[in-house]
Amino acid sequence: MTFWATPVGWTIMTVGQILAVTVGVLISLAFLLLADRKIWAGVQLRKGPNTVGPFGLMQSFADFLKFVLKEVIIPAGADKFVFLFAPILSFTLAFGAWAAIPLAPGWVVSNINVGVLYLFAISSLGVYGIIMGGWASNSKYPFLGGLRSAAQMVSYEVSIGFIIVTVILLAGSMNLQAIVAEQDGGFWNWNVLGGGGQGIWHLLAAIVMIPMMVMFFISALAETNRPPFDLPEAESELVAGYQVEYSSTPYLLFMIGEYANIVLMCALISILFFGGWSAPWPTPYLAHVPATLASFHGLIIFMIKIVFWFFMFAMVKSIVPRYRYDQLMRLGWKVLLPTSLVGVVAIAAWRVFGPGHGAGA
Repeated sequence: MTFWATPVGWTIMTVGQILAVTVGVLISLAFLLLADRKIWAGVQLRKGPNTVGPFGLMQSFADFLKFVLKEVIIPAGADKFVFLFAPILSFTLAFGAWAAIPLAPGWVVSNINVGVLYLFAISSLGVYGIIMGGWASNSKYPFLGGLRSAAQMVSYEVSIGFIIVTVILLAGSMNLQAIVAEQDGGFWNWNVLGGGGQGIWHLLAAIVMIPMMVMFFISALAETNRPPFDLPEAESELVAGYQVEYSSTPYLLFMIGEYANIVLMCALISILFFGGWSAPWPTPYLAHVPATLASFHGLIIFMIKIVFWFFMFAMVKSIVPRYRYDQLMRLGWKVLLPTSLVGVVAIAAWRVFGPGHGAGA
């Protein structure tokens, strides 16, 4: 029995894994936030942040230092406990979801068989932080922003749920590592193209899964309150939405939680539809290298996919005008929800009547 198999060793290893993932996500957020600002500036023919550090690379760290050193201001009529607890809850839940995300073969903090359900639960709880922040501020603008966010996030969670059901039907598992493993061997095995195989049956599955992927991307924008669905913090109507009364570190926690959720959605799109750490080409050469090196290969592939999808999030923010609230809700309930239900029925029928009659392709 090795030391790492003892309770003390297991605890040390688990805490080390949690710290590694948390620190890694935080550092990546600093540079992704800078990239978000640079992409937005590039679309508008501006330079963006370019003063702090070489090429402006230290801008996010300077902003972090500024937020930490500023005074925490709590409105006189606010519920102080709830006011301060709300950003902590949002921050904690945003990073808690990363526990089930497989970063590379065998690299996951908690390899649970119901990883998809775990992510559903965490994302459902995330709305409470925003509602609590809006209510505890004791101001009408944050309160309206919190209500908007609650309705918006609940509406699009339903669509995301049905879309993920189509992936579960294809993969036959709710374990995220198993979902990625099913897509290994090349891009033609990715779920977005029907989950592998040849012939007319898999072409039919791809015809369903490509729209499901696009709908997941749109729903992820709404779920994370990103433009063009940033109605909860619409500056022209609500000043800054549910976080208007926040400053200093509490505001920073809200923003970090929001961006951690955005990167989480980029990771989920990569895992569910684009093979996660699996390369777009066959990788027989990895059989002859050490397992650790093969894991680093998968990690790099996974990071490239996350950066690509973050770039797509940033481009949508830059070029798509904001929706009206009634358009937002109409899109969620009258377009995405019925279409995702049709997708679930179609993929279920494909599994039952397709090749292998439910035994898989």
